[in-house]
Amino acid sequence: MSVYVEFDVPADLEERALEALEVARDTGTVKKGTNETTKAIERGNADLVFIAEDVQPEEIVMHLPELADEKGVPFVYVGSQDDVGHASGLEVGSAAAAIVDAGDAEEDVEDIAGKVEDLR
Repeated sequence: MSVYVEFDVPADLEERALEALEVARDTGTVKKGTNETTKAIERGNADLVFIAEDVQPEEIVMHLPELADEKGVPFVYVGSQDDVGHASGLEVGSAAAAIVDAGDAEEDVEDIAGKVEDLR
C-alpha cells in the first residue's frame, strides 16, 4: 500500500465509482490529471476526486488527500492509473481525476461520497 493511501476501498465501491466517472465524463464535466484535479479541489468545484494507488513517484499525488480534506471534498482510491485514465476518457493512465459536474451520475456520486466517508 502506498504512503498516501489512508483507507481501503472495497472492490465493488471502486467499480461503482469508476462507472460514475464514466457517466460524468459523458454527461457532465471531468477534470483529468493531477494538476487539473488539484485546481478543481482548490477552487471548490470538485464533487468527487479519484486518486490512483499505483502512482510513482508517490509525491505526485501525495498532497491530494490532505487538500481534499481541507476543502471538504470526498475522494476515493482506485487501484490503477489505467482504470482512472480509461474511465475519464483517456487512452493512457491518469494519476488523478475529479468530477466537477456529475451530470446523470449525480445521485451515484452523492451515494459514493457518503460511503467513502463511512470508510474513514
